[in-house]
Parts: sequence; C-alpha cells; structure tokens
Amino acid sequence: MQALDTQTTIAVIGAGAMGSGIAQVAAQAGHRVYLHDQRDGAAEAGRDGVAKQLQRRVDKGKMQQQDLDAIIGRIQPVANLDEVADAGLVIEAIIEDLDIKRELLANLENLCTGDAILATNTSSISVTALGAGMKKPERLVGMHFFNPAPLMALVEVVMGLATSKAVAETVHATATAWGKKPVYATSTPGFIVNRVARPFYAESLRLLQEQATDAATLDAIIREAGQFRMGAFELTDLIGHDVNYAVTNSVFNSYFQDPRFLPSLIQKELVEAGRLGRKNGQGFYPYGEGAEKPEPQTEPAHQSDETVVIVEGNPGVAAPLIQRLREAGLTIVERDGPGQLRFGNAVLALTDGRMATERAATDGTSNLVLFDLAFDYSKASRLALAAADQTSEAAVSNACALLQKAGVAVSLLADRPGLVVMRTVAMLANEAADAALHGVATIADIDLAMKAGLNYPEGPLSWSDRLGTGHVFNVLTNIQNSYAEDRYRPALLLRKNAFAQKGFYS
Repeated sequence: MQALDTQTTIAVIGAGAMGSGIAQVAAQAGHRVYLHDQRDGAAEAGRDGVAKQLQRRVDKGKMQQQDLDAIIGRIQPVANLDEVADAGLVIEAIIEDLDIKRELLANLENLCTGDAILATNTSSISVTALGAGMKKPERLVGMHFFNPAPLMALVEVVMGLATSKAVAETVHATATAWGKKPVYATSTPGFIVNRVARPFYAESLRLLQEQATDAATLDAIIREAGQFRMGAFELTDLIGHDVNYAVTNSVFNSYFQDPRFLPSLIQKELVEAGRLGRKNGQGFYPYGEGAEKPEPQTEPAHQSDETVVIVEGNPGVAAPLIQRLREAGLTIVERDGPGQLRFGNAVLALTDGRMATERAATDGTSNLVLFDLAFDYSKASRLALAAADQTSEAAVSNACALLQKAGVAVSLLADRPGLVVMRTVAMLANEAADAALHGVATIADIDLAMKAGLNYPEGPLSWSDRLGTGHVFNVLTNIQNSYAEDRYRPALLLRKNAFAQKGFYS
C-alpha cells in the first residue's frame, strides 16, 4: 500500500503540544496542514510554537531559514471545523475523553469526503470503542505518536475491530514516508508501549517499597548497568505522577485487575500529596532553584590482597566482566563448575531470580553474593550486589573489591528476588511475550516499539534471547516462587519456548 502523496492535505484537530507537533511532522514531509482548535487563538499559538522551536535550529545552523519558512507556510490555522472538509487524513489529538472524541469523530465523518481517513492519536482509549458510533468505522485507525512528536520515531498504527486493513496500511506507509518507525497494534488496553512498559515502573516501585535501597540508587543501577536512558523514578517525575498513575490504573482496570498491572501505593501517596514531579517541583526528587538530587549509595573502596579469580563454568552473558578483570591485572583460572566466580572466600553468581539467602541454603553454597544483570558487562559502570544472610562480612568485602578492581561502582542491596535489572528485564520480556501470544503485535514490532518509543537499549524479546534459552522463564519461575503471587507468572509463550529450547527469533 502506498503512502498518501504530498498533494494530500492533512488536518490536525487539537493544537496543544502533541497536535502542533504532529502538524509540524506532516508539514516537514511536504503536506499542507490544517490546524484547528476550538479555543480562540490556540491554532495560531500552536503554529507559532512550531516556528519558535524550528528557529532554534536555524540559529544553531542546523536548518536553513527558507526551510523553516516553507514548513510554517504549509501550516494553516483554521477557525472552523468545517474548513477541514477537503483533508485526506484527519488526525484528532484532543482530550482523552471517549464521549468528546466520539462527538468529534461523528462531526468529521459528516464533514469529510467518503474516502478521507480519520485517525485518533489516543494513547489509552479503545479504537474499537471510538469507532462504534460511526457510520463507517472501517475508516477509523489509531495513529499514536509519542511526545515530542517531531523527535520521537515511533508511531503505533492501531487497528480497531472494524478498521480496514487498507486504511491501516496506508497510514503505516504514510508514517514511514514522514520519517517515522510505525508498528501495527491491535486495539487492546495500552496498545504496545503503555502495556509492555508497566513493569519498568512497577518493579522499581516495588523494590523501593520493600526497602531494597533508595530511589536514587535504583535509578543509577537501571541507567549504569541496564543502560536505560532514565531510571523509573526520574522518568515518572518527568512524565508526572498523576499521568503515570492514571495510565497504570487504566491498564489495571482494563485487564480486569490482573495483578501484573497492580498500581503502587507509593505512587498513590505521591499523587494524593500533590507531589507530581517536575511539573510542580517535587516528586521522588526535589526540583527548582537550588534543589540537589540525592546521590546513589555506592560502596566505599574495599581492599583485598587476592589476585586470582577462579571461574567455575560458563559465565554466559557475564563473560565480558571476566575480560575486564583480566585486563585489570587479575589472574583468571578457569575450571568446570556451576557458573560462578570465586575470589578469596567469596562466591559470586549472576542472579537467577532467587534470593541469595534461599539459593545459598538450597544449593549449599557458602559465602554467596549475587550480582545483577548488565546490558553490557564490558561497559557497565555500576552493578548491584546482594549477599545471603549466611555470608560473612569478609566475603561481602571481597565481592565488592573484585568488582571495584574492574572499575565498577558497587551498590549493595538488601536481599530481594532478582535484584534490579534482571527482574525488570524479565518482567518486560514477560509482558512482551504475552502481548505477542495474544496477537497485539508481532515480536519484531513489539521490540521496535520499545526501542523507538521509549529508547530502550534493546527490545525485551531480543534481550531475552540474548540471555539464553529458558533463562527469563527460570528467573520468573523463581521470583514467582519467592512471592507466591500470580503477578510473576511466566507467560505461556515463554514457557513453551523454554521447553522447546528455542528463542523468539530462532
């Protein structure tokens, strides 16, 4: 299916930050754009805001003035809705209210030509529900941009129950022509990103509630070990706790209160206290003039005279860490074993989802210290450790010293199942696998959505494959056994793949 050509006029209804951003994207692609808002002067203000943003690029030498003038010249504010009647694609980007959107779509259906495509930028309302009152719901499709629309690559092309395949394909091709990375999704709660991303916030919130460590340390681990752009607390402060908590509740209730999406009491308290994040100066962190962000908890330097690291078995994804230790001047001795490191009297192993205390007792391992997952151990600047209750202080000190010799900052956490990055990635992969199983989107589109929409370092299903066959399934099984909660149940597709000894891409 071909994209809409640049002779097609695009209309955007709603001239807020999102609507004006979408108008900019379409105008930059060469389309004439109608920008409408029911508020007096809002459409003109939206266009002026686009001009102001682009002027900064001109001032920095990143854009020519003539190009800015051409883009702004293609954006035409219109005062009355009936002035968009000849548009070939109308994108509504108004308030997230089902009844208000339905009323607008009914008006547009009467105004626009029969072959015009109507698109909704909704992030949470069912496209099927929006189309239910239309005469021709097959012409309605979700075209969900991410904020800021000119910068974020992802567009979720969401198909309601009645959406025409040809309409969805045209919008997908058009988004590609506009320089975006579109993915197909079915109209289920949260679509792809807002559903699959829930564990990213939820697991850090739960670890904070369980007093594993503080917010600044959890954020630092997610960034410096997991290579995510921001930690969960920084990100929710940026989004706004009122917004993030509302989305979590919406997904939770839409899935009939499935415990996988259980909202956090900590975030509820922040909302009730009016601590909404950056927008009003206080969330998990203080903002404003003179505010100082707390530093993560980092272990002071630990000393050890040991120089030999015994590597027992295949270190798997942690192999680059062994190379870092070798480059630090330590002697590496390799021998058969269960996949662990010995340094002095400390035994270090990658978390498998069990608490260190449980694993030490079950496996009969003395002085066990678990380390967390890293996206790339050759580049990780911080790792989380958790020691079994049975582990001696000397062994904990040796474990910290070993990582510090490799140039890694160490954050010592209370002993909790799966540590931080491992349980977060496992739960992201679990939700992604469930979405794939239910036909929300393809495996490739789910991974693309999480990378393009949220700047994840890797798609969760690709990351799951890289950890090894059955690894995420085993981690989740162990976490579920620890909590005895349905929240951590492994997705059926993860379970099947583990027993079939295959990955998502193999």
